[in-house]
Amino acid sequence: MIKTENLVKDCFSRILNNNDGNQNGANKPFKLDKDFLSGFHGQKPQFGFGGLGEFVFYRTYSRLKPDGSKESFADVLQRVTEGVYEIQRQHCYKQHVPWTRSKAQVSAQEMFQRMWDFKFLPPGRGLWMMGTEFMWERGGAALQNCGYISTENIDKDLAEPFHFVIDMAMLGVGVGFDTRGAGKVVICPPKEFDTTFTVSDSRESWADSTKVLIESYTDRSRFGRVEFDYSQVRPAGTPIKGFGGEASGPGILRELHESLRGLFDSILQRKDHHFTSVDIVDAMNLIGRCIVAGNVRRVALLALGDGCDDEYCNIKNYLRGLTDYEAKRFKEVADSLCAKSVIFATVKDFEGCNINHDLLKRSIEVWNACNNHRWTSNNAIFARVGMDYSDMAKRTAVNGEPSYIWLDNIQNYGRFIDGKQATSDKATGVNPCAEMALESHELCTLCETFPSRHDNVEDYYRTLKFAYLYAKTTTLLPTHNAKTNSIMLRNRRIGLSQSGIVEAFKIFGRRTVLRDFCDNGYKVVRSWDNIYSDWLCCPKSNKVTTVKPSGSLSLVVGVFAGIHYSLAPSRSYWRRVRISANSSMIKSLVDAGYDIEQAINDPGTVIVKFGINSYTKTISEVSIWEQVKNSVDYQRFWSDNSVSTTIQFKKEEAHQIVGVLEAFDAELKAISFLPIEDHGYAQPPYEQATKKEVDEYNSRLKDIDFMGLDEDAIGEKLCSNDVCQVY
Repeated sequence: MIKTENLVKDCFSRILNNNDGNQNGANKPFKLDKDFLSGFHGQKPQFGFGGLGEFVFYRTYSRLKPDGSKESFADVLQRVTEGVYEIQRQHCYKQHVPWTRSKAQVSAQEMFQRMWDFKFLPPGRGLWMMGTEFMWERGGAALQNCGYISTENIDKDLAEPFHFVIDMAMLGVGVGFDTRGAGKVVICPPKEFDTTFTVSDSRESWADSTKVLIESYTDRSRFGRVEFDYSQVRPAGTPIKGFGGEASGPGILRELHESLRGLFDSILQRKDHHFTSVDIVDAMNLIGRCIVAGNVRRVALLALGDGCDDEYCNIKNYLRGLTDYEAKRFKEVADSLCAKSVIFATVKDFEGCNINHDLLKRSIEVWNACNNHRWTSNNAIFARVGMDYSDMAKRTAVNGEPSYIWLDNIQNYGRFIDGKQATSDKATGVNPCAEMALESHELCTLCETFPSRHDNVEDYYRTLKFAYLYAKTTTLLPTHNAKTNSIMLRNRRIGLSQSGIVEAFKIFGRRTVLRDFCDNGYKVVRSWDNIYSDWLCCPKSNKVTTVKPSGSLSLVVGVFAGIHYSLAPSRSYWRRVRISANSSMIKSLVDAGYDIEQAINDPGTVIVKFGINSYTKTISEVSIWEQVKNSVDYQRFWSDNSVSTTIQFKKEEAHQIVGVLEAFDAELKAISFLPIEDHGYAQPPYEQATKKEVDEYNSRLKDIDFMGLDEDAIGEKLCSNDVCQVY
């Protein structure tokens, strides 16, 4: 007779070592079947927008392999897929719950195939980082698109929010932040002794050094006046193993420390030493400027402030208080300085403007600050349903700021069609592009689907399973931040997005997309969440859908970003993309026949020209109202998080912004605006062309050979995209 205890031991062993009951070792990593992968070796998917999609893929997401060669698209999908299913395997092993290798293999192969067919993709962050050693060694933060931090408790720890921002931003995570801590802290001079901080060659040390400097200006500080030793920081241009890219050297960190010291010393020169909303934004923007200078091309920061805070609302308004004539003269001089690449002006530069000296000095200070660092964040206000928008709408009509966030709608509603939630969302802010409402310290886990790449809605429902699996699995990998983990592991908030929405309208019809792909598709996502949350023994996700602005990823696939229309001036157009003049990609592009020209006024940059034909409407063909209605309907039928939408408006539509806000504020969670302008660039990113010109240009192009390149991918840094713009 077999003893019961032996049966229990055998059962437990099978769970730990489950490989369909075979004892092959619980620690054997998940790998895709070699025979399956062989069918993709040497093959290319149907990259979008002709050569543009392939170019963007190799520039942005193809990492260098250990042997020094570039990853193909199949290599990247293999890394991503194996990373996802290995996270699941390790989670189940640690929780002592069943996991079957053969079932995982079948599922993983379908996930790979659906990504290959561009039916869905992980976010750019995931395409670049999922499955890397960095992910396993440093945690899941680098897989996340964006996050949010509140300054509400800076009276308890002034430095903590700023430490969070620089830490996450150096991982490529964009961050939204609020100004709720304004006026809660009195800045104190550093204690009268010196403290030396040696900056080691790590992201953590850079972040810690910034935290120590800020702490030195509080009465609770353990430090005196902080001096820094930068000798251990690697030189500029040194390859960064694991994360990718090149080191920037210590110079930009030294500049950040000096700038922050200058900010806090200037506060001590004021009559009261309160840390204001403007100080909060400036400190965050100085950090953002450091990240941009550190070889990251763009930074995504969103400031969230009080619409009644006059100083905050005018933080970029260098024309404040000037008459129309004075404002015109100031802007003329400022534009001429910009044309000469002057970014720091003096009173002498504005001689002859006949502006009151104090007003002129103030305008120059704001203009200089905008050029130096305030451009790194978009600025928004917490709006209220039913408020008077007239004053704010006038500001928005000028340059698109502020944008608007309705926190009551965020906290009380998921999809609007489902009515008011029984339990309110604890979110108090949003990420930089506002597609995800988040609690302080929370990061957002996203995944992107492409409805227009499907033959029918049933096929799309199947794709939702694997897009959901990617996003939910990512929440299983903790970050390095304990506060972040405590929120993410509780909420399991994910955001399955759609991109190429206007193409889907064209193919399937608007009503079909909203009813079948959105409303019914949402229910499909929720059904998968019920099934897989039970299997993974983790909480069901509090929110599951969104519309992200997309960006480089939509170019790879060949659809227009998110819910937006084409930004091109016509349906056939030239698309210009900038790359470093030293890039090893240039030879491959020249050999393939692409036109490349030197960037005007930038000797370190060249411009590649791509020709694109489209069949959908451009932004110039739609009204401000049509754009907003699309956002409203997606907030109603699809997104239980938020919808990231930047409404592009013509000059003659600017006066309608107030009407739009009044008409739809009870049906939106967030919205931003941006004027359509004829910038007059000599080398514009979009330029009108004829279909014949584009066809003739594309007909002479050859396939691009990127496999011999020796430069690492840059990753999709900080919400990089076309429409969540940063000034």
